[in-house]
Amino acid sequence: MNTESRKPGQDLPFSVAPYRFDQKNEMFKRALWDEKMRPHAMRFYKEVKFKEKIGYRKIDYAFRNAAWNIEWSAAFGNARSNSGLYEWEGINERIKQYVESGEPVKMPPEKMGSYIKKAARYFGADLVGICRVHPNWIYSHEYNALSRKHYPAELPKGINNAVVLAVAMDYQGIQLSPTTLEGGITGFGYSMMAVVANLLATFIRGLGYRAIPCGNDTALSVPLAMAAGLGETGRLGILITEKFGPRVRLCKIFTDLPLSCDTYRPFGVKAFCEECKKCATYCPGQAITDSEMTEEGHNISNQSGTLKWYVNAEKCFAFWAKNRSDCANCIRVCPFNKPQGIIHDMTRGIIRRTTLFNRFLLWMDDFFGYEKPIHPEKFWN
Repeated sequence: MNTESRKPGQDLPFSVAPYRFDQKNEMFKRALWDEKMRPHAMRFYKEVKFKEKIGYRKIDYAFRNAAWNIEWSAAFGNARSNSGLYEWEGINERIKQYVESGEPVKMPPEKMGSYIKKAARYFGADLVGICRVHPNWIYSHEYNALSRKHYPAELPKGINNAVVLAVAMDYQGIQLSPTTLEGGITGFGYSMMAVVANLLATFIRGLGYRAIPCGNDTALSVPLAMAAGLGETGRLGILITEKFGPRVRLCKIFTDLPLSCDTYRPFGVKAFCEECKKCATYCPGQAITDSEMTEEGHNISNQSGTLKWYVNAEKCFAFWAKNRSDCANCIRVCPFNKPQGIIHDMTRGIIRRTTLFNRFLLWMDDFFGYEKPIHPEKFWN
């Protein structure tokens, strides 16, 4: 990766960790090699136990697994880089002649950026932004979940831009958390982000440039999304967007296509999270802190060194294992997790402009009971 022109923190309004994170320490990868996490991994990945309870029956698991199937069988964005729909140089033979013919398409970076965003939205992205790549956002090493091999991770030289894409998840589906049905909503998000990333990468290659599509592999998605203007990080440890709150899945495409970059656009998340603490209250694994920000994470699954709220991934994964499925309670109860509408959009505008009404807005959120889950029976009926 060509990083000579970038220094840590340069041109960024938020801090960057002073080192590159090793993907081997990410919790879902740790579950494959860390003896401490092995019992949880066995329960989550290997022990199939259906219940009579709606949301945990065989039919509910069948829905979840079907929703994940594009990611699990064709994309592999959670398993390894440069594979399946996320292949770095994948191009269909039928269109290869078009890619290799003629000169690369050239136009001003601002205009090219608008074309890229138009295509991304048409292919299924709900949000799209562009940023320069900071070297410390690239994993120092990749851990291949299929081969169990651990090796250095680098982008090819000259790949300096990232197109960051967000795919929104269904609002009512997230309200099913922590049942298996919510796992299907999450899985559908992962499957669809692989499709979007693949199509947009193919479009960029057709213009005559390199495109490296990525899911959860290769690099940290949250700081890339922040730099691309898609949102802020919150107490729950993931990206919060202004339009969808934390109810998004992120993918990205690294490219050498000349593009104009977006800027970080905070909209009041930090101040609101300082007051709120709902995600910490409703976290069944007690993995989210209700304390102040810190620069030190809980364990090796955190990339320490920046001032933020760190989530204890060990406690989070322990509950997933007990539940034998995903959990999105933190997303479900987040006050930013609201569908579009006049009242909700007006509330977002108030939070963006002032902190004076944050406590009142939290009271209103409690009053209307937005944090309450939807009974899974309603999903089927």
